[in-house]
Amino acid sequence: MTNHIDTVLVANRGEIACRVMRTLRAEGVRSVAVHSAADAAARHTREADLAVAIGPAPARESYLVAEKLLDAARRTGAQAIHPGYGFLSENAEFAKACEDAGIIFIGPPASAIETMGDKITARAAVEARGVPTVPGISRPGLTDEEIIAAAPGIGFPVLIKPSAGGGGKGMHRVENPEDLPAALITARREAASSFGDDSLFLEHFVDTPRHIEVQIIADAHGNVVHLGERECSLQRRHQKVIEEAPSPLLDEATRAEIGQAACDAARSVGYVGAGTVEFIVPAARPDHFYFMEMNTRLQVEHPVTEEVSGIDLVATQLAVARGEELPFTQDGIVLRGHSIEARIYAEDPAHDFLPTGGTVTRVVEPTGPGVRVDSGIVDGSEVTSLYDPMLMKVIAHGADRQEALDRLDAALAGTVVAGVGVNTDFCRFLLNVPEVRAGDLDTSLLERVAPDYAPTPVPAEDLAAAALILAQPGTGSAEAADAWVADGWRLRHPAERHVRLAEGTSGVPGTDGVGTVVTVDPAESTVTVGDTPAFQRALDIKADREPEQTEETTFTASIANLGAGQWSVNLDGTTSRWALERHADQILLTGPRGTWALTEQPAARSVSAAAEDDHGTLASPMPGTVVALAVAEGDHVEPGDAVVVVEAMKMEHVLRAAEPGTVIFHCAAGETVPAGQPLATVEPDT
Repeated sequence: MTNHIDTVLVANRGEIACRVMRTLRAEGVRSVAVHSAADAAARHTREADLAVAIGPAPARESYLVAEKLLDAARRTGAQAIHPGYGFLSENAEFAKACEDAGIIFIGPPASAIETMGDKITARAAVEARGVPTVPGISRPGLTDEEIIAAAPGIGFPVLIKPSAGGGGKGMHRVENPEDLPAALITARREAASSFGDDSLFLEHFVDTPRHIEVQIIADAHGNVVHLGERECSLQRRHQKVIEEAPSPLLDEATRAEIGQAACDAARSVGYVGAGTVEFIVPAARPDHFYFMEMNTRLQVEHPVTEEVSGIDLVATQLAVARGEELPFTQDGIVLRGHSIEARIYAEDPAHDFLPTGGTVTRVVEPTGPGVRVDSGIVDGSEVTSLYDPMLMKVIAHGADRQEALDRLDAALAGTVVAGVGVNTDFCRFLLNVPEVRAGDLDTSLLERVAPDYAPTPVPAEDLAAAALILAQPGTGSAEAADAWVADGWRLRHPAERHVRLAEGTSGVPGTDGVGTVVTVDPAESTVTVGDTPAFQRALDIKADREPEQTEETTFTASIANLGAGQWSVNLDGTTSRWALERHADQILLTGPRGTWALTEQPAARSVSAAAEDDHGTLASPMPGTVVALAVAEGDHVEPGDAVVVVEAMKMEHVLRAAEPGTVIFHCAAGETVPAGQPLATVEPDT
C-alpha cells in the first residue's frame, strides 16, 4: 500500500528546515513551514510554500508543542510531518500523536524511538543482536551511590551519560574517584534540564577513542542497508565541528563489519526510515568497535554521506514514508571520493567559544567545484540565544581526502557571516592541524589543540588594498572623497589618508579591538600598514597610555577601477583583483586569499575605556539564561569560587570570583539576560 503525500509540514527551523524543503521542492511536494514569533521573517519561512505561526519565541511555547504542530498540519492539509533534527524529532510521544492523528511521521515507529531514546534499553536491545557495547553499568533507576560503587570495577576514566537525550548534555568524563560525586550532581541537573529525565548510567572511557557513525536506512518491507560510515571525532564538549565520510581509519573489511553491526542494531528495534548508529572506536584497534547510541532521525552531518553515495536521504525518507521499497540494495551502493563538512556556529573561539548573537548584516556563501552550503540564514537574520547556535554547514567533496580538505579550506576562506561572530576561522585552523591533515584523529584532539588557536590576522597586503579602495571617491567616507580621482593617483589634495581597520564586525565579542591604522599617501604613491600617525601618539601620551607599538609595512601602490565594484590593485609590482562591499562601517573585502569581514573605525580610536578592569563585578559574557546561583546572597567567596552559572545555546559558563569578598546578586535563577549585564558583585574584604 502506498501513502499519498503531496504536502509535508517541516516541524523545524533554520538550515535543516531549508534543506528538507529543497528536496520537497525538487520532488514536487508542497512544503509548510512553522515558525515562532521570533522567526516570522526567518529564511525557512520564506522558502516554504506556506508558513504558519505557532507561538511565542521560546521553543517550549512553540516548536516543542506537539498539538500546535498537529493543528498546523491539519489546517494546511499536510499528510506528513518531517521533524528534521532536534526539537521533537526523537520524541516517541510526538510520533505516536502523529499516528493517532492520521498524519504520517517521516521517521521510525514510536516504539523504536522509545527504545533507542533510552540508552539503557538501547544497550540491552543491541546486545541481544550481538552488537558489541562498552563495559559499564546501565539499568533503570541507578542511584549516585550505586554508580559510585560500580565505578572502580568498570575502571577509570569513566564517562557519565544521561539515559535520555544526547548532544553531549549531561555527559562528563571523570578521571579520579574523588571527582565522581560532584560530576554526578552536575550531570543529573543538566539531564533533568535538557531532557526532563535525570537518569544516568556509567561506561568505561575508551582510550584514544574515535567517534564513527554509520548511516542506515530501512523500509517497511524488511530491507535494511547502510550507506557507509562518517568520522565525527573532531568535537568539542561532545558537539561535533568537523565531520567526514568515509573515515580515514577504517579498512574495507572493518567498514563492512561495522556496517553490518549498524544494520543489526536497526533490526533489533524494527527500525523504519533513516537513522544513524554511533560507535566508539579505539584508535589503535579499529576492529574493536562498540555501540554507543542510535540517533533515530536524520543527522546534522548527513550531507557528507549524500555527497559520497549520491543518494538524497530526504528523498529516500519520503519514499519510505509513502510505503515504497528502497530503490537500492546493499550491493548497489557505491561510495565515491571523500566529503568533509564544517559546522558554522555563532560563537567566539578566541574567547573560550562564548556564544554570540545579533543581526546578520551580510552573508556570503562560497561556491566552487564540489562545494555545497546548507544554510538557515540570510542578510538581516536575527541570531539569538533561544535556539541552536549552528547557522550553516559548508561541505566539500573531492576525488580523495586531500582534495576535499583543500576545497573545504578554500570554501571557508570565501564564507562570511558579518554582524555575528562565527567559528569559520577556527574551522580553517582545525583543518590545517597536522594530525587532522594526516587523519590521526580522536575525540579529545580538538580540545588539545584549541588553546593554540589565535585568530588569523588580516594580511598586510589585504589591509593595504582595503584602505586604498576606501580612499577612492564613492567608496569611503566623506573624508576620503576628496583624496583621489577615479582613474588612479592624480592628487587633488596632498594629504595623507588614515584608515583604521579591524577584523570582524562591530559589537561582536572579541572582534571590536583597536584595529590597525593604514596610511595612504597619494603624493608618494605608497600605502603603509601598521603606521601610528602623530596625532594618535599625541592622544595616547595625553591619556597617559603607552603609544601603540606596531610593525610597519610600506608598499608602493597603484589602483584602477574596473567597474561593478571591482578594482585592480598593484602592490610592490604584484597586481591582484579585489572587490569591496560597504555597509555603514562594515566592509567585505574579497581578494586572492578569500573574503574578510572588516570594520572601519575612527582613526583616532584607542583602547576602549570599557576594557578597563572592573574588579568585583561579574557580568554575563553572552546573552543567555541564569541557570544557577552557586552561592547565597551575602555568602563569602574565595578566588575561583563559582558564583553564577549562565547557559546559552547548549553551553554553560561559570562565573567565578576573582578576589575574596561577599556576594551581592543582581539577577535571579531563570532570568534571561543580555551580554554584558552585571549579574553579581563581589564586595572585597576590608
